[in-house]
Amino acid sequence: MTARALRSTTQRIQAQAEAKDLKKDIHALVAELAPELLGLLGVGPITAAQILVSRSHQGRFRSEAAFASFAGVSPIPASSGLTNRHRLNRSGDRQPNRALHTITLIRMRLDPATKAYVARRITEGKTVRDARRCLKRVICRQLFKALERIDRPTPRSIVDLDQAA
Repeated sequence: MTARALRSTTQRIQAQAEAKDLKKDIHALVAELAPELLGLLGVGPITAAQILVSRSHQGRFRSEAAFASFAGVSPIPASSGLTNRHRLNRSGDRQPNRALHTITLIRMRLDPATKAYVARRITEGKTVRDARRCLKRVICRQLFKALERIDRPTPRSIVDLDQAA
């Protein structure tokens, strides 16, 4: 019994060390490909990598709305009678949605501007869940704009291309 416990503990320690090494590798790759994503509040190397992997290539999404729909954060009308509201989108790819959810929770806990945004939405009559849904859409908009800026060539690379031609 003791040998099994020691073996299990050793395997867990090795797995933790391997996970730490992989996280460093992911951080280096994301910092090279999209340093602007890492600069956003609440976006760590794992969530940035998930956003990049889900996006896959430039031009995959024609608009921010298409990206939001893919990530499952686009609003779905759920109005009835005099009630005008939207509900959470349950479709879309769950992995970018999970990354957005993580970013949302971190911002709601740490960012004063986000706290003020959520408080304002709640005073407008929205529930905490609705405020979180709206915040996910705002964050999705920021991520899409950051991804678009990553794809645009910098002026220096344009000059290099002209010189090569």
